[in-house]
Amino acid sequence: MTDLLIHSMSEFSAIILGCLDKAGAREIVEVGAEFGGMSQHLADHAVAAGGRLTSIDPSPKPQFLDWVAGAPHVRHLAQASLEAMPTLDNVDAWVIDGDHNYYTVSNELAIADRLSQRDGKPLLAFMHDVNWPCGRRDSYYAPARIPADARHPHSFDDGVVPGNKGLVPGGGFRGAGQFAFAAHEGGPANGVLTAVEDFVAGARADRRELAFAFLPAVFGLGVVFAADAPWSGDVAAQLLPFHDNPLLARMEENRLRNYCAVIDWQDRAARVPASPLRIAA
Repeated sequence: MTDLLIHSMSEFSAIILGCLDKAGAREIVEVGAEFGGMSQHLADHAVAAGGRLTSIDPSPKPQFLDWVAGAPHVRHLAQASLEAMPTLDNVDAWVIDGDHNYYTVSNELAIADRLSQRDGKPLLAFMHDVNWPCGRRDSYYAPARIPADARHPHSFDDGVVPGNKGLVPGGGFRGAGQFAFAAHEGGPANGVLTAVEDFVAGARADRRELAFAFLPAVFGLGVVFAADAPWSGDVAAQLLPFHDNPLLARMEENRLRNYCAVIDWQDRAARVPASPLRIAA
């Protein structure tokens, strides 16, 4: 049943790789590898383009580590993103799917933007989880890494459901001890989409034109790119059919209801005690 719960950024691989191709991206940085599904797509693209993939993840899954051990064209940095990113240079594109909270994403975008300007590279960044549940609500893999004044009250045990701005005690979509959700949805400095919107607004206030595309499917993909880049028109054309698409948004709403229903079924099944084995005489 878990195969029904698609969630990976790799679902967007054709769109992302198309944008990378149009932008001529060779040196690619990935934040958040997890199982390595998207990593392999990015690595194949980078090698074909004559470049390299750098993957940043302090604790990826064993499947990724097994794969990367046999991938000499991939550099794995086992560090938190805000520690590793400032050490990089000449990055053509950023694929960000790490810790999904306002503080981390705001700083990841700020670092990527600063390095892009320093190295004369037009900014191109892809962010996952700009839609529900993390678009307007922080989640934390390691809350202790977030400064106290930037960290919302949160829970590892309670979950979220669409339409409920609070938490569902012991139910809903939850991190099962792997990550925590903020206790409330919405408000300032809360969530990935809020971080992206504030970053783009800040750049525009400085008279820097950044474009932002919002793809409302599979937890949402956001793409921020320099509107004056020589390839910006081609990337925009790649993204335009999906940007803020009402049909995709409606399908995502339906998918999320089904997603949460499957999780509820799994939880109910786990709570039902096994029937004793009866042996016929």
